[in-house]
Amino acid sequence: MSSRLIPIASVALLTAISPAALAQGSFPTKPVRFIVGAAPGGANDIMARTVAGAMTLEHPVVVENQAGAAATISAATVAKAPPDGHTLLLVSQSVLTVSPILNKVTTFEPMKDFTGVALFGSAPLILVVNPANPARSVQDIVAMAKAKPGELSFGSGGVGTTPFMAGTLLGLMTGTKYISIPFKGEQPSMTEIMGGRLTMMFGNAAAALPHIKSGRLKGLAITSPTRAAIAPDLPTVAESGVPGFEIATWLGMAAPAATPPATIARLNAEVRRVLEQPGVRERLHGMGFTLSSLSAEEFTRFIRAEHQKWSKVIKDADIKAE
Repeated sequence: MSSRLIPIASVALLTAISPAALAQGSFPTKPVRFIVGAAPGGANDIMARTVAGAMTLEHPVVVENQAGAAATISAATVAKAPPDGHTLLLVSQSVLTVSPILNKVTTFEPMKDFTGVALFGSAPLILVVNPANPARSVQDIVAMAKAKPGELSFGSGGVGTTPFMAGTLLGLMTGTKYISIPFKGEQPSMTEIMGGRLTMMFGNAAAALPHIKSGRLKGLAITSPTRAAIAPDLPTVAESGVPGFEIATWLGMAAPAATPPATIARLNAEVRRVLEQPGVRERLHGMGFTLSSLSAEEFTRFIRAEHQKWSKVIKDADIKAE
């Protein structure tokens, strides 16, 4: 028999593998787990399911909720998973750049154990007050805080949440102090502002805008780097006298650090394709998100910059976990 002949079993095996699978390095070979460190039904879960449900790989992308411990349980699961692209993590500024620092996590190293796959998008916050509050700008709030140090209160979902970090950042950048009042969700916090029992909060734009439009809350400024299409009349905090102020709720996909570059590139391309679909764009825009087109490398650099930024804020403000 010639040495050039291929055994029949090998021929059968090769013909059983589709050309598409060979071209993609045999990824995926099974369903892809997309781990979400939050309970079903919230904004993070909705975002993950919207993107995952529209992805068209050779196998489905299945969302798996692992809530608890400020999403560090979900991050540890993915950090320890085989780096083959079949286990991915929904990431945010809290998951990789705040919670691990505040909670002194030892089960994973956020800047070593993960690589960015794709940024889905980011949603700004809006500084809101009661309509009867005399403040008409961020500088009015700052002046009030300097006149009454430690008397102005702001609401949040607790230490480490984006609204909390926004209030803390405002204090650091303006030399003012505020009292943080934690609530279980944004709506209870906004209800307290409407009732005059809470001074202000940095609320997610999608949650705050309906109340601003109805007149039950007054919006002072938005936290995006430039004015946002969802609220074009609102000035940014940066242009309101706090240059450099910027914070947003962002969500994306990450993988174990050693995942092959070709697999990362394929996932990034697929996510970016999904984010161009009209139905997906409409739904996520409705949640207040501006969608992204970053490459995997750009997203990884973004994560590292966010980690550096919030590490400094946590240290300078001496923030402790609850």
